[in-house]
Amino acid sequence: MRVAVCQLNAQEDQARNLVAAKALLERAAAGGADLAILPEYVDYLGPVAGQPVAEPVDGEVGRFFADAAQRLGVWVVVGSIHERGPDPEHSYNTCLVFDRSGTLAASYRKIHLYDVEIPGRVSYLESATVAAGAQPVVVDVEGIRVGLSICYDLRFPELYRQLVTDGGADLLLVPAAFMLHTGRDHWEVLLRARAIENQCFVAAAAQTGDHEPRRTCFGRSMVIDPWGTVLAQVPDGSGLAIVDLDLERLRTIRAELPSLANRRLQPSWA
Repeated sequence: MRVAVCQLNAQEDQARNLVAAKALLERAAAGGADLAILPEYVDYLGPVAGQPVAEPVDGEVGRFFADAAQRLGVWVVVGSIHERGPDPEHSYNTCLVFDRSGTLAASYRKIHLYDVEIPGRVSYLESATVAAGAQPVVVDVEGIRVGLSICYDLRFPELYRQLVTDGGADLLLVPAAFMLHTGRDHWEVLLRARAIENQCFVAAAAQTGDHEPRRTCFGRSMVIDPWGTVLAQVPDGSGLAIVDLDLERLRTIRAELPSLANRRLQPSWA
């Protein structure tokens, strides 16, 4: 499977964001990608006061990406959008997966919400405007089991272990808008850890640059193999990287170093 991780700088103008995302998807398709992954909040990343009304998954934004998947003939992972939530004050942070025909194959609502207070650096309360999801999701992409997650989920290894042990995931996706302050020290380390401990490929598509006066995203979208090796990384600014996943290497690593098979402790959900 050929995978593209797309990196962009979404802003307050939703229409402009969609045009920028479409351009990256077109580049991914031209490069022969089977699966193209966009970052978290590809539809809008700006002040809450200016946020467009959240839509259902089959709303205007969802249909835009469904049409793009069908037109380009690629699987499209819309890292996340603002989905209509349980009440007027809360939306869901939702990842959408469209197959080559533009059919919605899966959706995942972000489980772990970014409620963080780092004095003088980061103050963000995602739960004030976003409702948490509850269900891990794995989707079959032409014979490859793909586990879904979003940004802050990355800090919770139990989610990824469940995607692998219960869902049989071989590829873990991490669309994100990871903050610069934490991303400099933690982004690559955590992504490589999730790849190594779960013996999976990891594809992470990130927002980059300034989005509003108090929010700067780290970027550095990347693809990592099950040994923890970074196969490709997108430099600063908008762009993409395309990587061929060697599934035989995944099988070899799991056979030669069978850490998943050697587990002794069972999780609480078993």
